[in-house]
Amino acid sequence: MAAGGLRFTDFYCTSPVCTPSRASLLTGRYQTRSGVYPGVFYPGSRGGLPLNETTIAEVLKPLGYATAAIGKWHLGVGANGMFLPTRQGFDHYLGIPYSHDMGPCWNLTCFPPDIKCYGLCDLGTVTVPLMHNEVIKQQPVNFMELERSYSDFATDFIATSAKNKQPFFLYYPSHHTHYPQYAGVEAAGRTLRGQFGDSLFEFDITIGNLLTTLEKTGVINNTLVFFTSDNGPELMRLSRGGNSGPLKCGKGTTYEGGMREPAIAFWPGTISPGVTHEMASTLDILPTMARLAGAKLPQVKLDGVDMTDILINQAKGKRETMMFYPTDPSEMYGLFALRLGKYKAHFYTRGATHSGTTPDQDCPVFAVLKAHDPPLLFNLEADPSEHYPLTLFGKPDLQALLQKIIKIKEQFEASMVFGESQISKGIDPDLEPCCNPQCSPKPSCCKC
Repeated sequence: MAAGGLRFTDFYCTSPVCTPSRASLLTGRYQTRSGVYPGVFYPGSRGGLPLNETTIAEVLKPLGYATAAIGKWHLGVGANGMFLPTRQGFDHYLGIPYSHDMGPCWNLTCFPPDIKCYGLCDLGTVTVPLMHNEVIKQQPVNFMELERSYSDFATDFIATSAKNKQPFFLYYPSHHTHYPQYAGVEAAGRTLRGQFGDSLFEFDITIGNLLTTLEKTGVINNTLVFFTSDNGPELMRLSRGGNSGPLKCGKGTTYEGGMREPAIAFWPGTISPGVTHEMASTLDILPTMARLAGAKLPQVKLDGVDMTDILINQAKGKRETMMFYPTDPSEMYGLFALRLGKYKAHFYTRGATHSGTTPDQDCPVFAVLKAHDPPLLFNLEADPSEHYPLTLFGKPDLQALLQKIIKIKEQFEASMVFGESQISKGIDPDLEPCCNPQCSPKPSCCKC
């Protein structure tokens, strides 16, 4: 895909953790508007992505699109499955409705023949379920067969849609390479990168299967495939956690390593191979797909912009700024950082547990919240690692630039209306998905 598509170097998610980032990707709106903050949803969370938010699937369905989601949903389950994908515009769903470490995994097999998952994962909750639409198919999930199930489900969906000459939208948020890594017989032991590499290879096999199916069904030249990620690597997992390369810190932080993501747009015959340094974001996926499909945009405040000019013409993009919220955004603190063009200003910095173990002392949780006045200003083209704050003294051009950034920040924050926090609605253990809801004692009896 990277060789035959358009690769982005300056592509951003909206949060350094998964739940709020996914909410923004599917709605084109910062997570603060939808109330998907602070932190992430858990198996028993009362809240979820509000049903009055409009997802990409709901934008496309009025045009006759078939819609399906596979993999890690993580936008809520709720009472009677009220927040599942099938309630948010998706015709079909196969997946784990939250992160696959949100259940005990110490005795589960993650690699053949019977290599147990690394670590304990979350104790005191139900084992991780595999759901088809709104019904639990398997609990605990069989990691050995999971990716093959996803691949088969996705390729069948594409083939059926193509056969019916029906346009389709497939959303595949993979569990790979999140902790704990797993892989089936096709990928286990096949790489030099250990279990992390094997899980990545298994993911790559699935992407290959999807592209092959698009080709075999004759729709590859009429399909946009967009690849990206929802947050930076979990550096606390050491070699099992990924790598942010030259970017500073990782998951949980508003440094570049936490929120600048790989991204590839692939569309043979329409998107020319190459590299773009234009700034873009997961926020921009909804308006771009709406434009390409001829769909109406939701009648709400959108934070995304149409990327069509970048994709089709490799021209200048419409995005001039990117806002950086922490995992726990609040009206009191507002934005932690803001990027304008090639410059990024940090108003607050803070480390995170997710980014522990690195030599950089700014990354771990011990790097407590610190306000910066004046803000730390970096030229990301010259210093993508955010090592060298620019000196403002005797630099009237940089002083004027910083004043412009501060004004943009103030205007943005004044216009931001925080939605009611869905995650702060708390947890009810009775809402945890259980394939045998009347069993006892919970959660250990939830098996099928």
